[in-house]
Amino acid sequence: MKLDAVIKQLQGRWASLPDRRKPNNNQQYEMADAAMAALSVFFMQSPSFLAHQQALAQRTGQSNAVSLFRLNLIPSDGQIRNLLDGLRSEVFEADFEALHARLRQQHPEQWQGFADHAGTVLIALDGLTFFSSSKLQCPTCLKRETQSEGSGSPQTHYFHSAVTPVIVKPGSGHVLPLMPEFVEPQDGSEKQDCERNAAKRWLQRQRQQQRFAPRSVTYLGDDLYACQPICQLVIDSDQYFVCVAKPQSHVALYTVVAELQHLGRLHQLTHKHWNGRHYEHWTFRFASEIPLRGDVNTLLVNWLEVTVSDARTGKRLYFNTWITNHELSKDSVFALAQAGRARWKIENENNNVLKNHGYHLEHNFGHGKQHLSNVLFTLNLLAFLIHTLQELTAKPYQMLRAALKARRTFFNDLRALTRYHVFDSWQHLWRFMLQSLDIVFDPALFFSD
Repeated sequence: MKLDAVIKQLQGRWASLPDRRKPNNNQQYEMADAAMAALSVFFMQSPSFLAHQQALAQRTGQSNAVSLFRLNLIPSDGQIRNLLDGLRSEVFEADFEALHARLRQQHPEQWQGFADHAGTVLIALDGLTFFSSSKLQCPTCLKRETQSEGSGSPQTHYFHSAVTPVIVKPGSGHVLPLMPEFVEPQDGSEKQDCERNAAKRWLQRQRQQQRFAPRSVTYLGDDLYACQPICQLVIDSDQYFVCVAKPQSHVALYTVVAELQHLGRLHQLTHKHWNGRHYEHWTFRFASEIPLRGDVNTLLVNWLEVTVSDARTGKRLYFNTWITNHELSKDSVFALAQAGRARWKIENENNNVLKNHGYHLEHNFGHGKQHLSNVLFTLNLLAFLIHTLQELTAKPYQMLRAALKARRTFFNDLRALTRYHVFDSWQHLWRFMLQSLDIVFDPALFFSD
């Protein structure tokens, strides 16, 4: 998947982004330039990228902002914020879908590599707070009251949160983010929005848009998602779920589990698993059609428990319990437990990378007065998706990442090269880096996708 083609596709679609400026305003900068300029900062993992390109343009008359990111003019940080503030983040949803479609169509083997239990892809859902302040606020902020130490009066904190759906795969270090759903005040609602409601909105939209084929997705969630409204919504969408279910929040369910245990009607199975270093014992307990709640309208779910212990010492290494609408049997419980455990990848491979490995997710790039904070978060996530797709599909990118080893080294080199030298295209940049590192490559790499 050539990066030049991806940037061209985005730039072409962003030419039609809504422009809320009045006709008599100075419209020197296009909306597409503002969006692409913001994306470039996140993609390069450099808050100073645009300033460096402006300096480069002054010296040479050229810049990588123009040649690599197809900007017509380089707007200032303030102009970017002003232009993007009035946009709704939803305008970028089609970009996530288009990039996923490119992967499916151009590299079906990579997409199929994400298929897991029963041929479904695993989509982990989780909430993430990416902005918090006691001073800055906007209409889309949530708020909470906290008691200040040494003060009798509460302090108001304003924050932004989102549900970040991510495609994960057990054993894979790559994840594919999807368009987030923001937890924000809803029109006509007096109650503050919450993660669970945001997740329901996202699931409903996937169902309405028929985003996924029937029985092609298994949704993963923590205990917050193991509730009847969300599980029923997944079932009505003709999809599957595997959600953590804790005893303290599912009293009725565990009352039945205890009764089945007493009657000797819980299924039990032990599996010996080699983890690459030593053997583990995976002990399963499971049962089918257990009431999720204690009322007559309860949903019946299947329940699975796993205990993982070191086969040498007997020490417990892992324990968890889930509810699911997948069929449970001695042939399926191991795969379902692995799928359930893959939910943590949304924290490690997604949130942790975004926060701590160059994307500066929690940095305030601009809060704005309307939607800026959410728009910048969305573009940051889009930059992460583009890099992931390059790692999965672009051979020159893969060769450079393998040669330079550390992520930090790769981005340091990228920032240094583009600060001092103008490249005609991303293909030109990749070729220059490969040649400079004395990496042997087939020139045909730069003529085929």
